[in-house]
Amino acid sequence: MVFYERSMQMAQKNFRVGRLEQEIQREVNDILLKRIRDPRVAGITVTGVEVTGDLQQATIYYSVFSKEANADEQVAAGLEAASGLIRKELGSRLTIYKTPELKFVKDDSVEYGNHIDDLIRKLNQPDK
Repeated sequence: MVFYERSMQMAQKNFRVGRLEQEIQREVNDILLKRIRDPRVAGITVTGVEVTGDLQQATIYYSVFSKEANADEQVAAGLEAASGLIRKELGSRLTIYKTPELKFVKDDSVEYGNHIDDLIRKLNQPDK
């Protein structure tokens, strides 16, 4: 009986973390779209969020759709500058005891997927 209760507590905890991750992703996308006026962060999309089990830290993954050479550095600097405002807005929108610390990480999965598609396309082309 104790094992069942403990596994139910773990399932609820994981469910809560997953729900919080989805809510943070939705709210950060909304904040970036409506509240942040910095042109450096204009073309990004939040692709995912990971929250630690104690809900103290959140890693926010984002994608940049710009092909400019220095776009990655500009976006990272813009997000770093806006992280305080984003965290403050999250604190007012979420109903949790403490707003997690935010860490922004560039998500390269879209670029990697495009690279794999290009390689497959090259393999399927007939030799000339």
